[in-house]
Amino acid sequence: QVQLVESGGGLVQAGGSLRLSCTASGRTFSSYAMGWFRQAPGKERDFVASINWSGSLTDYAESVRGRFTISRANAKNTVYLQMNSLKPEDTAVYYCAASFSRSGYQRPKTSTEYDYWGQGTQVTVSS
Repeated sequence: QVQLVESGGGLVQAGGSLRLSCTASGRTFSSYAMGWFRQAPGKERDFVASINWSGSLTDYAESVRGRFTISRANAKNTVYLQMNSLKPEDTAVYYCAASFSRSGYQRPKTSTEYDYWGQGTQVTVSS
């Protein structure tokens, strides 16, 4: 069992930055690929970014590529999402998720491939 707790959300003006953190319980954090998803009101939960167990491989949605950076610190059981040049359309609840790694390069983009989810943190970008 893995428990995930997100933090770092808030209200920011367009063009600003936020850094989200997601801390996992347990001692097997490095066994999991990690991902960030987001869900805006009335919309489906969408993929944002993912990272493999070691942090050497990452993937991004086209809408955030070049503005967001995912990283992880296995010694701290934490995954981060640095969000720069924020836009009003980035407004959503952001969720982190853990997927048990079945290969070293795994970093899933679909929500069904993830085993555990956090409770979410609200990010609001004002224009």
